[in-house]
Amino acid sequence: MDRLPMIRERELQLNYRILCLILMGISFGYSLILWIAKRRSADNPILANVQDVYDQETYQKWRSYQRENQNLSGISTLVTTALYMVLLGSGVLARLATSDNPWVAMLQVLVPMFTLDALVGAAFGYYSTFRIEEKYGFNRSTVGTFVVDQIKEWLVSMAVMAALMSLFILIYENLGDWILVLFTAILIAVLFLVLLLYPWLSKLFNKFTPLEDGELRQRLLALLERNGYTVREIQVMDASRRTTRSNAYFTGAGKTKTIVLYDTIRTTMTDDEIVAVFAHEMGHGLHRDTVKNGALSILQLVVLVLLAWLTVRTEAIYPDFGFAARNYGLALLLVSMAELPLIEPFFSAVMSWVSRRAEYRADAQAVAEGCGGELISGLKKLARENLSNLSPSKLEVVLQWTHTPLSDRIASIERLQKEKKSK
Repeated sequence: MDRLPMIRERELQLNYRILCLILMGISFGYSLILWIAKRRSADNPILANVQDVYDQETYQKWRSYQRENQNLSGISTLVTTALYMVLLGSGVLARLATSDNPWVAMLQVLVPMFTLDALVGAAFGYYSTFRIEEKYGFNRSTVGTFVVDQIKEWLVSMAVMAALMSLFILIYENLGDWILVLFTAILIAVLFLVLLLYPWLSKLFNKFTPLEDGELRQRLLALLERNGYTVREIQVMDASRRTTRSNAYFTGAGKTKTIVLYDTIRTTMTDDEIVAVFAHEMGHGLHRDTVKNGALSILQLVVLVLLAWLTVRTEAIYPDFGFAARNYGLALLLVSMAELPLIEPFFSAVMSWVSRRAEYRADAQAVAEGCGGELISGLKKLARENLSNLSPSKLEVVLQWTHTPLSDRIASIERLQKEKKSK
């Protein structure tokens, strides 16, 4: 009779392994719903103000490109989710963690998982680059460049992961719950350090050269001077080494502020259109959008550390996965694969909304500079060259799109132009 309450108590105990698999299944269900919405968007009608972006042949090419990408994305999500559920559900990770040293045991779990993740990602990335992107004329990367990029990404991610996790273990083992304050502060410092140093960090993967002297450079410098805005440099990135796509972006903060133009943009746009796109990117700098996005990321970091703290200190988790003691590597996997994905849609929706507002403000800056018409024609060229989705699902836009759909951006620019003329 004395054993009956013990049996019932054991039956009522939460099994964290089953809970983890359920949470991963819920996240996969969300991904599936979003995938269906994205795939169906290929059948959405194109609005009148962007119908001139694609001719009929290019439009059919876009639809085919969209479907192939979505098919690959769906298969990738299914394979990776199934693989990680098997690894976490089978208890195989516990057999890898043979050391009593918490640092070594952490690496014994994370190094194989990070390597496996990199290999799976590389396999799908290879197919995307050398089958789909190649088929539609976007790829200029060689197999050698692709392999080197994958190795660099793995080395950087492993180095960052090992360093941050070692700091986490050091703080938690010695100061316990102070981890909430100290590790959050460290992550915030790292975040802003990356923000400041990104113009240099990006040189690990691409070559950057100052925009050559000439009429275009003088026009861009005059635009900056007229607005009392300074940047460290106007740089051109060798994007054509990997792709035919065109883009421009603002990066850095403080004395590292940099505006980057893809070298491909020089061949697809007129100087007037490049000036308009540059005015847009300058608008991001004037409104401190990079810093604002960094501030929003701080909230994510706080939630990340809170989840990590709760997971690490919940001793009952580890036996359910076959571990004899606390394993920080398993805790990180649970946070990244089961916990964060549940709240990530909320953060993504909020940050995407903030980013879309920033795009409107940056467009308004181009209009204020008298470049509205050139910005519209430049955006249409970018959409055409990049085979952009002109009629995305509203669900996809709300949850993930950091840029407003082209049709809405053009309508906003035209409205701003009319308001400017009426003043």
